[in-house]
Amino acid sequence: MTMKTSAIHAALLAGLCLAMPAAPALAQVATNAPAPVPGAPKVTLERIKVHSPAIAGNLEGESGDRDVIVVLPPSYAANRTKRYPVVYALHGYSIGAEQWIGEIHVPQVIEGALAKGAQEMILVFPDSKTIHNGSMYSSSATTGDFERFISHDLIAYIDSHYRTLANPQSRGLVGHSMGGYGAARIGMKHADQFGALYLMSPCCLSARDAFALDETGLAQIAAVKAPADSANLPFPLRAQLAVGAAWSPNPKKPPLYLDLPSGDEAQRNAILAKWAANAPLAFVDQYIGALKGYAAIAMDVGDQDSLKTDTETLHKVLDSYGIANSFTLYEGTHTSHVAFRFQDHVLPFFSTHLVAKAGAAR
Repeated sequence: MTMKTSAIHAALLAGLCLAMPAAPALAQVATNAPAPVPGAPKVTLERIKVHSPAIAGNLEGESGDRDVIVVLPPSYAANRTKRYPVVYALHGYSIGAEQWIGEIHVPQVIEGALAKGAQEMILVFPDSKTIHNGSMYSSSATTGDFERFISHDLIAYIDSHYRTLANPQSRGLVGHSMGGYGAARIGMKHADQFGALYLMSPCCLSARDAFALDETGLAQIAAVKAPADSANLPFPLRAQLAVGAAWSPNPKKPPLYLDLPSGDEAQRNAILAKWAANAPLAFVDQYIGALKGYAAIAMDVGDQDSLKTDTETLHKVLDSYGIANSFTLYEGTHTSHVAFRFQDHVLPFFSTHLVAKAGAAR
């Protein structure tokens, strides 16, 4: 397939995809893991379903019953009165929660962090994979409102079914790649729900041009008779559909119920304007007051990751407004060190900045 590419081609592939699959079935990326810590306390994994009214009834047919992995701390079963802070961790594009915990080597890294002194907490890994491989954690009639699923439905369920400290100061939000985008988007728009924010190699922070679809690409998309048929499309086209479903939905355009930046210049620009409106660097200035309420904000990215420029730009924007935040450029690619970062930086960060006792103030 021949495509005329522009800035979004590299950004879309690097930012949305954790790995280009070698076969039609997507699998987790093989990543290095820290050495196990001898004698580390054991956590418990629970796999549950959480119903989301915000997602149910969407045009694309995404299930409103979402898979969620909950990791309970070592003392949870024995100490029946203790309540815990909660960290919500968002996966990237092309994978789901199960692959995400494989890439960051859960439970090993959580147990390692606890053995190294991190406080006990509950971790929640929701699955937000869609027919086109990713929801963008956005609000769309086509995909359903994944933004509200994370920021309201999921929190309400976890608070009502587990012994949480049910206040924003005891909740953290972290995500990697598309999940980093989700953490940025939700962290800005729903800052009243969380106390600390961590962005790992966030994708899609800035507005981009779209690569133009040639006749072959347009014909391939036109041949799709149901959303599930997109599984047969080349990766770049599936990524385009995911973005279109999230950011340019069209309830009058079955079977995909989305618009892509094709057609004449006016049509392309109209769709690109919708996409640009969903870029955190375009709307961050509207949420400065909300961001100032966080106890802490951190972001990191590998020095070999094409997303490093936008991540540093967001850091500098927050600095310009006097919002305390940290930015780390570490040695690595988009995925090579995520397990190390999660154990040795992400979990200690939330251990330090989330309120761990009822009634305590930060």
